[in-house]
Amino acid sequence: MSGSALQGVKVIDLTHHIAGPYCTKLLADFGADVIKVERPDGGDSARRLGPFPENIPHPEKSGLFLYLNTNKRGITLNLKDHKGRAALLDLVREADILVESFSPRVMPSLGLAYETLTQINPSLVMTSISSFGQTGRYRDYRASELALYALGGMAYITGEYHREPVKHGYNQAQYLGGMAAASGTVAALLQRWRAGGGQQVDVSIMECVTSTLFSSVLDYTYAGMVNRRQPMEGSSLRYPAQTKEGYILPTPGVMGDWETYAEMAGVPELHDPKFDTPAGRQVHSDEVDSLLKNKWLEQTAQEWFHHAQEWRFPFAPVQTMADIAESPQLRERGFFVEFPHPAVGTLRYPGAPFRMSESPGRNDQQVRAAPLLGEHNGEVFDSLGYSPQAVAELCSQNQVPSPISGEGTWFWLHSSATACGEYPRLSH
Repeated sequence: MSGSALQGVKVIDLTHHIAGPYCTKLLADFGADVIKVERPDGGDSARRLGPFPENIPHPEKSGLFLYLNTNKRGITLNLKDHKGRAALLDLVREADILVESFSPRVMPSLGLAYETLTQINPSLVMTSISSFGQTGRYRDYRASELALYALGGMAYITGEYHREPVKHGYNQAQYLGGMAAASGTVAALLQRWRAGGGQQVDVSIMECVTSTLFSSVLDYTYAGMVNRRQPMEGSSLRYPAQTKEGYILPTPGVMGDWETYAEMAGVPELHDPKFDTPAGRQVHSDEVDSLLKNKWLEQTAQEWFHHAQEWRFPFAPVQTMADIAESPQLRERGFFVEFPHPAVGTLRYPGAPFRMSESPGRNDQQVRAAPLLGEHNGEVFDSLGYSPQAVAELCSQNQVPSPISGEGTWFWLHSSATACGEYPRLSH
């Protein structure tokens, strides 16, 4: 068995929030040496997003940040300062990949455009993640998760027919963007290994959302059909149904045999010829709903799940987070991983969304928790040949604030020692 797939690949991570950090997390989890560069005045905005232990905000205890930044080293640089930019360019000279998630105008405004960086490192792969991409009339527009869902077309087909459009829970568009960015980055790296030379990978999160609507796009392209939110009629076959305990999604499947489905459910009344066709079941949906909803209440969601699967119908229970945490399927595949963090102790994290038989991710001895703010400044700059005095000067100009807790309020003290990787191990 060989080492991790991306072992030896050096990545500079200029990303923040979710999409970019998820991209670089995937690279780091499979062996890349990812150096996360944060602003010295507070770092990645995700540090200020929950969940937090006991709901007490703390820049080193954000569950979101800790998950998205595992297996990375962390430094702080002020990219608006010439010393900070010079230090970044030193990193770029030795890097294989740089990933950034700023608005398209930011990197050029800092003197760090792709064309500039490739003059320093012609083989650099630079991945740029933004809401709308590096070109187009919307490139400088601002967007939220809701805006991306709306503009990308996902909101129009999500929800109920008689209600307003809705979006799925959490930040699905951001994670789609991160996954696409990781795929594009590895593809560009493969091309560099094969033919030489770097390139820029341009990721539009809006396009990532729209790319998932291929069936809706094809329906419109081929037949002029506009898919939209579905009506409530026939909800017993389309929406989760209440059971004796929990909810079940009782779908017959794409090619489900209705006669077999009725037999599996144990409802002989469903053999009536008026229910034989999809159109017939739609016309008599109230009767179908009544018969099935009463039947689902006879067993628990887990019981119906296993029973229907034995008949080869793709039922699924609506699992809570507690169910997922204890899922025997995820446990048997080793999906969750655990390792300690100095500020919050040992936490359990979702693992990688794929695995490779001959190129595994990091093993237990290689994994590392998300970095404290500026934790690896000394280590990284020392490896670049910076003298102790130069590192101290760079750390001093960074002026990283050190949070000190007092009665639930944060007080900020400037400390060059903090910037050099001696971030205090806070217990609160």
